[in-house]
Amino acid sequence: MLQKALERIKEREEEFSKLDALTGDGDHGTAIVSALTVAVKTTEKGTDFKTMLNDMGFAVMMETSGSTSTLLGAFFLGMGDAACGAELDIAGVKAMFAGGLANVRKQTKADVGDKTMMDALIPAVSALEACTSDHIGALLSAAALEAQKGAEATVDMIAKHGRARNYGERSKGFMDSGAASWSTMFAAFADI
Repeated sequence: MLQKALERIKEREEEFSKLDALTGDGDHGTAIVSALTVAVKTTEKGTDFKTMLNDMGFAVMMETSGSTSTLLGAFFLGMGDAACGAELDIAGVKAMFAGGLANVRKQTKADVGDKTMMDALIPAVSALEACTSDHIGALLSAAALEAQKGAEATVDMIAKHGRARNYGERSKGFMDSGAASWSTMFAAFADI
């Protein structure tokens, strides 16, 4: 899943940086590719699942810098904290993603409607938790759909966090780079 997410993110790296340049420093594409590259590299160590998630979180935070690595690292660490056992069932997958979101919430005050990556992440995890299917593909597809809707909704929002908040009304009219990249990641997860 992570390898596919990295491939999809790399394909859109320049697009994410251009979106970020409209109200930020223009490095989001590079930052998310760097962070996911570190995460994928960490999976090659062959450790147990819980340890792998925790190692990914710490590696992303230690080997890359910026808000992207802090939030993605927190997501993996929260997933690791919530992961139980060697195998995951549907309830375990839901708990793992909920744990990831809960840990990201400790790092940011941003919420749905603030024109951030949370506009994709929160609806994705909510959809995943609400899905009644016992098939992992259905859970991830539901999450991907809501993440995409959340990212698209940022076009009409005014940024309330980060550098973009300084642009006020001028932050309207384009998708938030973080929401776009996180929705791309969830779309890749669903494509398993």
